This record gives sequence, structure tokens and C-alpha cells, in this order.
Amino acid sequence: MNTFYFKINLNKFGELKQKAELEKRTFRTAAISFGAIFIIATSIAILLNSNLNAKIKNRSKLLNSIRDEIKTYQVSREFLSSNDLTRLASISSERIFWTKKLVALSEKTTDDIAVTHFSFKNNKLSLFGITRLDREKKEFDLIDEFITELQNNEQISYDFPEIQFVKSSKDKEKDVDILRFQIDCISKSYSKKGGNR
Repeated sequence: MNTFYFKINLNKFGELKQKAELEKRTFRTAAISFGAIFIIATSIAILLNSNLNAKIKNRSKLLNSIRDEIKTYQVSREFLSSNDLTRLASISSERIFWTKKLVALSEKTTDDIAVTHFSFKNNKLSLFGITRLDREKKEFDLIDEFITELQNNEQISYDFPEIQFVKSSKDKEKDVDILRFQIDCISKSYSKKGGNR
């Protein structure tokens, strides 16, 4: 006698329900993830846009300030005012051509006198030099002659009309007795201002 068996799955409905819930959870997770990514991307885009706008505003302000500054430097119809001409004349008359001065100074320096260094401060040129102490020669006469030579040179005396001896001191350099001295060349502008001498 043949026997037939039937298998009935009573949990089929439960499995379908679990599958549906799993699909819902998956969809919900995907939707939340997509929403979060969209919000983050939107926030980044807004932040970049605001930074870009701020940069554009700053560049615009800088451009406007440069334009305003250029306007202040533009030449007016008067071209040069009386103050501009006065300043220009002052610059032209008070400037010193140092190359010619140094050439003239080197020409007036003898073998008996050496200029070690010099400085220019407050419109006063200070020359520092040395001369060898010699019994047969009078050192101060050499310095006086040097000052006279400087005074007679047009390149030097034009800008420095007053040249004077300031000080001297005895010293020894490599077992040689020397005299260190300072001479000040006073410029025209310093003399006009009545500088301390």
C-alpha cells in the first residue's frame, strides 16, 4: 500500500513578515544615511559659499581702497602746487653728490695723512684720520694744510663751506707713534639751521 506524505510549512507567514521588516529596516537605514550625507554635503557647500563670498567682499574692499589711493596720487590740473615746487627746490639744492666728494677727498689726501673712516650725521661730515708722529715734521701743520686743501676744493667746499679741526689724540700702531685726529665738514643746511659747533 503506497503512503503519501505532505509537508506544510506553518512558519511561511512569519518568514514573509520578517523579510518585509528586514527590507523596511534596510530602506530606513539607507534613507537616513542618504539624508545625513545630503545634509553634510549641503552644509559644506553653504560654508564654502559663505567663505567665497567673504573673500570676494574683502577683495572688493581692497580694490576700492587701492582705487581711492590711486585717485589721491593722480595729478591735478595744476600739475605742481607751490608747496611741491618748494620741496623740489629744497631736494635739488640740498642733495650731495658723494662720488665727486670722495674723489676730491682722495686727491687731497697726501702720503703723510690717511683718512681711516668718516661718518655723515645731522648734515655734518666727520673725517677721522691719522698721521705719523715725526720730530722733523709738525703734525698740526700737516692737519692745517689738509684742512686748507679741503677748503680750497670746490667739490668739497661747495656743500661744506665750513671745515674745522675738532680733536686729536696720540696713539701707537704697530710700534709706530701716531696722532689720531677728527675734522668736521659742516654743510650749508647745518649752518643755516645754526647747529651746535
